[in-house]
Amino acid sequence: MKNEGTVSALGLRGSLGSLRSSEPVGLAPPPSLLQSLLEEAADYLVVHRDFKACLETCQRGCERLGSHLQAEECEDSEDLKCFLCVVGIQALAEMDRWREVLSWLLQYYQVPEHLPPKILELCILLYSKVKEPHAILEVASNWLRDPANRDLPEYGAIFELHLFRVLLPLHCWTDAEHMAGLCAEEEQRRAASQAICTARQQQEESLEETREPDPQKENQGGTFYRKLLALWKLLRWLLESVVDHLLSLPLKKTFLIALILCLLVVRFDPACPSSLPFFYKLAHIFCRIRGTIFSPCHLSSYNL
Repeated sequence: MKNEGTVSALGLRGSLGSLRSSEPVGLAPPPSLLQSLLEEAADYLVVHRDFKACLETCQRGCERLGSHLQAEECEDSEDLKCFLCVVGIQALAEMDRWREVLSWLLQYYQVPEHLPPKILELCILLYSKVKEPHAILEVASNWLRDPANRDLPEYGAIFELHLFRVLLPLHCWTDAEHMAGLCAEEEQRRAASQAICTARQQQEESLEETREPDPQKENQGGTFYRKLLALWKLLRWLLESVVDHLLSLPLKKTFLIALILCLLVVRFDPACPSSLPFFYKLAHIFCRIRGTIFSPCHLSSYNL
């Protein structure tokens, strides 16, 4: 099998009854071409693992049944047709062509309500296995609503399978309750209603858990926000303090601080040869400033 979309092959040779989902019905008609095709298809499926040849053999047998159906062999022919379709379904699943199963079956059973119970059961199991139960929802629902199928002994088993594999996983509560009302047995209706109620309650609880906020996460988020706000206030206070301090300095001190910052940022490496002209110019500027500030004229005017 290629992936999860395949179903396990059943042992067909010598044990045709194992393919039936309900109680096995004896099938012992005289040897015929159709039985030979069924055994050949089973060999391709189980022994040779040639799924394409198996599917072609099943198609050939179903086409012969559709064109050469005799009245006296009607029941046996329907059983052979059912077995051929079951083998064909497994061949399609093994080839990862499970999406084609329903369309392939409707070539030989024109309406879904005419599908045999064993085939419908296999289809429900297949689409539930591949996590695509919605693909069989309409077909199984129509089959269960058909009055002609309610008297079949397999009706209860098909209903339970459809309920637990299709309706409840898809949360189809209304359809599930309607189907439960069609059950003839009181015990089965009561068990189905309880299962529906339990599944709906579990879904509501899970939705409430997803909607409820996590207090621990909220506390962590609030703590982080408060820490971030306190840090921002601290940085803002430091920035305002620095700006106020710079604005309160005299112009000369501010100019001196700017020169020192330029020295630190722009010319950080004094040993670099390219920095020497800059230092010469800076020293010359300082000398001129010193000479201007501490000159005799400046001092005498300052004393006055």
